[in-house]
Amino acid sequence: MTAPPDELHTERLRLRRVVPGDLASALAIMGDPETNRHNADGTPSPERTAENLAAWLRHWVEDGIGYWAVELAGEVIGFGGLRTHDLDGERTLNLFYRFTPAHWGRGYAPEMARTALEWADRARPDLPVVILTDPDNTPSQRVAEKLGFVRTTNQGNLHVHRRQDSTIVT
Repeated sequence: MTAPPDELHTERLRLRRVVPGDLASALAIMGDPETNRHNADGTPSPERTAENLAAWLRHWVEDGIGYWAVELAGEVIGFGGLRTHDLDGERTLNLFYRFTPAHWGRGYAPEMARTALEWADRARPDLPVVILTDPDNTPSQRVAEKLGFVRTTNQGNLHVHRRQDSTIVT
């Protein structure tokens, strides 16, 4: 396994490991009802968001992989990355992305996700990457398609998307 980076860069974005100081950004982004429109659990409480951030920090320590704070010009505009996920007994990496509504539709999710996938291919080639989407979350499904993923099965109420091949669509 490749050592996890503290940060990665794309053409426009800085992806850096989450830190405890990201709580205010996490509360603003994850606590926005609009960003949770397709979240079956609804908008998380501030306490739940703080618990999620603590879990994200642990993922880096325990698994050497996790979610990044996604910055544009020094501002956190979202969170995304990969974490281990048990998919019906199969250990996988789940690709996650959530951005502020003001930054939707600008290509930031696929840009972040491509970089995360490229890194995962080097760091954790032993684990397949999946994307889980709500059946009604068409924008996330489009991102999955742009990345070369296709819907293969369901897990509970979620669609499971897997790569068609190892090529990332640009």
